[in-house]
Amino acid sequence: MQTRATPATAAPLERFNTAPAAEAALTLLACLHSRAWTHRLVAHRPYPDLPALLAAADEAAYDLSPDDLTEALTAEPRPALPEDTYAAAHTALNAAHAAYESRFGHVFVISLAGLSPDETLNHVLAAIRSRLANDPDEERLVASEELRRLAGGRVRRLLGARGTARPATDDPHPANHTKPPPP
Repeated sequence: MQTRATPATAAPLERFNTAPAAEAALTLLACLHSRAWTHRLVAHRPYPDLPALLAAADEAAYDLSPDDLTEALTAEPRPALPEDTYAAAHTALNAAHAAYESRFGHVFVISLAGLSPDETLNHVLAAIRSRLANDPDEERLVASEELRRLAGGRVRRLLGARGTARPATDDPHPANHTKPPPP
């Protein structure tokens, strides 16, 4: 259904700015599953442009409490591998994920921005191995930063205006994509 506030030709950011709060919250929860982060961003609408929204999203992500971070990490999916990855690679990655989750109590999160699908497996395995050496407090900071980067890329994809230039940090990798809720 169309309304005057949200015509079919409205840019995604304009639709987000004028959407009912519950609908805007669902859009943001697809980017980062934190009710506090979502509430803060919805409460500060309207945003004049995408860079303003991304800056607010970054700031809100930096301010996540430990409980907010736990909520976001709990809902985060594991990074996916390209479909043509060998079974042995899946076995190695599953073992690395299990070791990480056993040590830190949450899924391994990583932004794969700028990586080609061919680089994904080696990058993810090297990162898990490296981050397993972190102490839990240090790893929580690293995971928080990765979540912030993932959320920014997801917001950019969901709400970036079509037909406009996008920043070079946009994350084209399918492993970091989530599907937005239906309109």
